[in-house]
Amino acid sequence: MRPRLPSPLQEVQDEGFARHGVRLFLKRDDLVHPDLPGNKWRKLALNLEVAAGRTVLTFGGAYSNHLRATAAAGRLLGFGTVGVVRGDELAHRPLNPSLARCAADGMRLHFVDRTTYRAKASPVVLEGLLSRFGDVVVVPEGGSNALAAQGCTALGRELAGEVDVAAVACGTGGTLAGLAAGLDPGQRALGVPVVGGGFLAGEVARLQREAFGRPAGDWSLEERFTFGGYARTTPELDAFADGFEERHGLPVERVYVAKLLYALTALAGEGAFARGSRVAAVITGTPDVPLQELSGSR
Repeated sequence: MRPRLPSPLQEVQDEGFARHGVRLFLKRDDLVHPDLPGNKWRKLALNLEVAAGRTVLTFGGAYSNHLRATAAAGRLLGFGTVGVVRGDELAHRPLNPSLARCAADGMRLHFVDRTTYRAKASPVVLEGLLSRFGDVVVVPEGGSNALAAQGCTALGRELAGEVDVAAVACGTGGTLAGLAAGLDPGQRALGVPVVGGGFLAGEVARLQREAFGRPAGDWSLEERFTFGGYARTTPELDAFADGFEERHGLPVERVYVAKLLYALTALAGEGAFARGSRVAAVITGTPDVPLQELSGSR
């Protein structure tokens, strides 16, 4: 477990930004670790210290990068992992590449119906899981808790003084909570939710209270770019991501990163960033790879 920190900050020349006088930087957190890219390492590190080798039970959907990172950490560090997966109908289908990698890394996958999953933080559901799986450390969905937010402050500190706006795609809010807290005064953090519902502002505020005892940093959310919800896409978004890949040679992960880059391009076009602004997009992950292609990273 040797993360590459700080992750590289790379400026890219992109006409969608340059024509509006905006400089685009990519914060390459996808390069932090081959198995635990980006914010997943930052969010897990303190949680794993607290777990101290005990089995970690956590939650996620069928395409959860967090489940995949937790499973990889378990393989690398030698502790057990349990993934509680949203959607009991998935138990009888072939595993997608993300879940297949989780299983290959030793994670026990436990599929639950969507009603149960929504109640995953309730005492009844948690007691049932603890009864089934024994002595485990429970880490919430997306790894987002106070420890995760504290771990992600390092991301903000790495960007301190380097850019005017630091933007990240958001699923559960933990990365944004820590990123904003780590930035310098005068910098701001922008979160781009990949799922609708309007709940993330409250979650980020709650995480900051639990992690830091108060609101921290200048942050906001831009909620117009969910493209139908988590792990959903459209032909327009796919075409945009394909074009970005061709221009810059960067494989664009579709669940989070594509929506982030699309949002920033649209905001630049709308004049949301002053001319001369330096905007960093945090690249939090890489596209899924078929299981048979992963043997080289084992």
